[in-house]
Amino acid sequence: MKYKLSPIVLFTYNRAGHTKQTVEALKQNKLADISILYIFSDGAKNDEDIDKVNKVREYINTINGFKKVIVIERQKNKGLANSIISGVTEIIKKHGKVIVLEDDLITSNTFLCYMNNLLHEYKNEDKIYSITAYNHSKKLMEIPKNYNYDIYFCPRACSWSWGTWKDRWKHVDWNIQNYNEFLKNKKLQRQFNKGGNDMSNMLISQMNNRIDSWAIRWCYHHFINRAYCVYPIKSYINNIGHDGSGIHCRSQNKFKNINLNNNASLKIPKTIQPNNKINKRFKKVYNKNYKKEFIIKLLKLLNLYNFYKKLKNKLI
Repeated sequence: MKYKLSPIVLFTYNRAGHTKQTVEALKQNKLADISILYIFSDGAKNDEDIDKVNKVREYINTINGFKKVIVIERQKNKGLANSIISGVTEIIKKHGKVIVLEDDLITSNTFLCYMNNLLHEYKNEDKIYSITAYNHSKKLMEIPKNYNYDIYFCPRACSWSWGTWKDRWKHVDWNIQNYNEFLKNKKLQRQFNKGGNDMSNMLISQMNNRIDSWAIRWCYHHFINRAYCVYPIKSYINNIGHDGSGIHCRSQNKFKNINLNNNASLKIPKTIQPNNKINKRFKKVYNKNYKKEFIIKLLKLLNLYNFYKKLKNKLI
């Protein structure tokens, strides 16, 4: 390589099986043996999780196949958001850039090539704040047939594998100091929702302590700086966390990517210009029907949801 490789930062908690699958796939990458791997192990949240956390730690302390493996065991539970913010900050200060994974992401064997190449390609581009190796499957989001590149630019950042640089990360306002202005400004909220109509509601939930998300604040950092995340046309990542085992992922399989991208060479646009057709299709993946969700919650509250489902099935 003509440039310095980025360190890999892996965040783990209490899923030894998922963690092992993530690491074993990562070890198959062409650059794994010359890459530094940092592993953060969060402390147990409660007594029930102590054994599970210990099993994860037993495994991660046996990992080889990388240039160096550095394990950081947290004595107390930080939670996902604080763990990622503090962990990434610690490593990015040392290396200037990072590639970040969580313990439920299966990588293709060219994932590290893709991430390192694009971190090098866009290191001086102030419109690009992050790189991700995940994209939705064709079934969920079809790319226009006349689009001839291997990447596209999207205003919404992605937490399912990502990379960034020190100069972008260090200026994130995790406290969202202009939140009151955002809350009063409906136009600003609509603009933020160009990445999906769930975004403003997630930020509001975060600021009201209803969720614990670093990612929505990272997305907001992209938004207020008019920056983009780079996505691949075909995913290098399969998220296996939607099996009900994760704290932040519900059980669903629409985000699965079985046939992963093994392409190491990329056709890149000469200019940083988002494709409107792709981003409209991207937005639809995340758009929520809030009226329907409200009705379902109300029916559940009134113990009428099962009756509604039976009636709906009969009508179908």
